[in-house]
Amino acid sequence: MSTPMSASRFLDALRDAGLAVVQVGAWSTHNRNHKGPWGPVHGVMIHHTVTRGTAGTVRICRDGYAGLPGPLCHGVIAKDGTVHLVGYGRANHAGLGDDEVLRAVIAEQGLPRDDEATTDGNRYFYGFECENLGDGVDPWPKVQLEAIAKAAAAVCRVHGWTQRSVIGHLEWQPGKVDPRGFTMASMRERVADLLR
Repeated sequence: MSTPMSASRFLDALRDAGLAVVQVGAWSTHNRNHKGPWGPVHGVMIHHTVTRGTAGTVRICRDGYAGLPGPLCHGVIAKDGTVHLVGYGRANHAGLGDDEVLRAVIAEQGLPRDDEATTDGNRYFYGFECENLGDGVDPWPKVQLEAIAKAAAAVCRVHGWTQRSVIGHLEWQPGKVDPRGFTMASMRERVADLLR
């Protein structure tokens, strides 16, 4: 069980990992905490945005859209590897997912198949939205994949987690396919290499 790090510690962790970070507005106090608690935190969730263009992607992830208010994550990882911080605290990114998956993340064990949506993931996960159409064709530049791994590893390092605390949305909630275009197994290998 981990208490979420402060917003300033989160920013420092990302910068210490060598990431270029852009702070978008009052990101550190932009959250959905009035809808429920954030924490204890247990892991990092990776998503794709189904968008093209960094400016529009960041705006959507900060502000949300009809039916799903922002922030939709904590950081947006652009094609060029820049991390745009859009919120901090509870964010509308994970939604309801599988409690057995959550238990596996907490225990840092292999993930079971996600076959139910009964547990509030917005409470328990840091979230990174990664700019990509998610069609399996839109490329993932090397610099972006490296930034995703660095961001996830930075959070894991602060909390003392291993790569097993990093999951994709598709591993959490039935019917989700993100991130599409790389495997979470390969991303966890990247994170493990960074944590060594």
